[in-house]
Amino acid sequence: MEPFLREWRQDALNKAQYDSAIFVGDKLLALTGADEDAFWLAQVHFAMGNYTRAQALLSKSDLIARNASCRYLAAHCLIKQTRFDDALAVLGERNPTHLIPSSANKRKAPSGPGGPTGLAAPGASRGAGSRLANTLSAGERGTTNGDGRANGHATSSSTSNNPLGHHGGTKSTSMFGAGECYKDAVRIDVQCFEAFQQLTKNQLMSPDEEWEFVESLDFTSIHLGPMARRALGEDSTGTRKEDAIQEAADFTRMLYSTRLSKYRNPEAFAAAAESLTSHYHLGNNADLLLARADLAYTQCRYEDALALTSTVLEEDRYNFGAYPLHLACLFELRMKNVLFLVAHDLADQHPEEPCTWLAVGVYYFATDRIAEARRYFSKASMMDAHYGPAWIGFAHTFAAEGEHDQAISAYSTAARLFTGTHLPQVFLGMQHHAMNNMTVAEEFLKMAYSLCREDPLLLNEMGVVLYHQDRPNEAVTLFRKALEVADDMDCDPQAWLSARTNLGHAYRRMRLYREALAQFDEVLRLGGKSAAVFCAKGLIHLERGRPNEAAIVLHEALAIRPQDSIATELLNKALDEMSRKNNLLGPGGEDDEEAEHLEQDDDTDMDAAHQPNALHPGGDDDGIEEVDPDAVASFENDLLVKRRAARQRINEAVSAQAAMPRTARQQLRTGKGKGKSKTRGTMSIGEGEDTSMGMDGSMDNGGTPTTSRDPFS
Repeated sequence: MEPFLREWRQDALNKAQYDSAIFVGDKLLALTGADEDAFWLAQVHFAMGNYTRAQALLSKSDLIARNASCRYLAAHCLIKQTRFDDALAVLGERNPTHLIPSSANKRKAPSGPGGPTGLAAPGASRGAGSRLANTLSAGERGTTNGDGRANGHATSSSTSNNPLGHHGGTKSTSMFGAGECYKDAVRIDVQCFEAFQQLTKNQLMSPDEEWEFVESLDFTSIHLGPMARRALGEDSTGTRKEDAIQEAADFTRMLYSTRLSKYRNPEAFAAAAESLTSHYHLGNNADLLLARADLAYTQCRYEDALALTSTVLEEDRYNFGAYPLHLACLFELRMKNVLFLVAHDLADQHPEEPCTWLAVGVYYFATDRIAEARRYFSKASMMDAHYGPAWIGFAHTFAAEGEHDQAISAYSTAARLFTGTHLPQVFLGMQHHAMNNMTVAEEFLKMAYSLCREDPLLLNEMGVVLYHQDRPNEAVTLFRKALEVADDMDCDPQAWLSARTNLGHAYRRMRLYREALAQFDEVLRLGGKSAAVFCAKGLIHLERGRPNEAAIVLHEALAIRPQDSIATELLNKALDEMSRKNNLLGPGGEDDEEAEHLEQDDDTDMDAAHQPNALHPGGDDDGIEEVDPDAVASFENDLLVKRRAARQRINEAVSAQAAMPRTARQQLRTGKGKGKSKTRGTMSIGEGEDTSMGMDGSMDNGGTPTTSRDPFS
């Protein structure tokens, strides 16, 4: 009779006929009184959502103390009741690290059949011990558990109520933090994907730590279940079983590697994705498509990422894990109408999901309705206190309004909750930079750099801070590295025009005018035609003593932005310089030749970056290895004498010019005679022109990223 009743109960449970399963299971437990039958009856109560009834059943007859599976299920029940301290007391404060596979105990643990929820059979140690941290995690977040049913959002009222399942990485009341608990769970059982997902999803490890952790896992400790053993055949040799285990280990390793940060080892990700696609035909699998979309988004290829996320949502319209990335792509591409439709559909169908109100907040943020966006970001974060995109979006609303103190507070909360990601630290650095706290900004950016060294946005921001600290040489190094990293990651070149523009400004500050012009020309070639770029080129031409060329590019700047005050002022300077040159030298063979010769001297002097042997007045450099300061001063005096003689000839020829005051003529002669050292001094903008023209993007954006990926993902 017992086998018949057990088969009946299991069949009813498999068909989700829970009342039938309870009816039969109660009779079976009365007949046998076995721990196994008590466990399965409690499991049916748990599947129905009767958590208190299931926990009371397990508490009888000391089942929790003597049976690992019952203890695991009892902890689940307590978590569902938000009794996190009691759950920790049932599980114990120490993780069962002695179960981590080693060379001595590898493959010795029993691999008996598990139940439909993935629980180990009563009496089996594998599975129960390895899923302790994961159990608490799933309970708090209300994700789908082993029973296959969505469990709502039973979040705790304070961060200390869930010591093991806390997703923010903060310190818990136990001796291990959340990250260490999840790591131990995966080390004990590499098939415990839920614990691994919490590590990656909640950014509890930096990119380097993620890859190092996966490399340290012993995937060969995977156990073949009854179905796999039957597929191999009872008479299979040991070599065949070893090959099957190795294939399963490689397959699991590739699956896990697709979930890791895309800032590191893109080659390893590409190899894993290719193998999963070609050998296992998983190219259209939603998880693999999302992994590729994440890589495309990291490379700022937003159209490609959006195409992939759209494919996933077409197959599964309510795959909530895909929505943060999907919304970020829509935001970057300014697809406001699509954002509205997505947010409206989610609000109608799933108002209980945090991503629903994230979508509403992103829509309002895209339409510059900051107050409404902040309200809905806050609602999403209250529904799930560890929902990273909502916290970042909430902080961005303050940054968009220039409320730096509130933005810093929100970003600090995100940095405390998600210790493995560098983005909150980057945004904190941006806010302090906007407040002109350069030293503090540099410290935050260095902290972000210690977590991730391959983010072009971070490298660009570090360069901007160094630029404003009058350290252009170091800024150039970081700007160039940002462009190199972006190129290595196969990023869209147009996405990092700001870094290239910043590099041009840094070269200009170092008086490397040819290199600066090359960078600005590349920006224009890639499509970054803005008035600021043309203004920068115009300023360089003025500093090189070429007002004609400066006037041409400044007219282009005004064609783009007619009311640009910087372009207008620089154009007036260029026209004044052109007028003074014409009045100074005028028409005439010898004077024109001398003017051309002097301009060539100035150009050579500028482009040679103050090389003394480029200043020979006669142009004959033979025998001159090095010119000391006295020689330079002597050359300038000779040049001044020449210009005085030229002025005298002009005064004799043109009577109108003879009326010009002698002091003004003296100033003009001095200014042209020392073109190299006085060009910048004649500009009223001075050193401040660097900030007013903007470093294109990060420098003048109020602390919020403009050309980088959107932090909603």
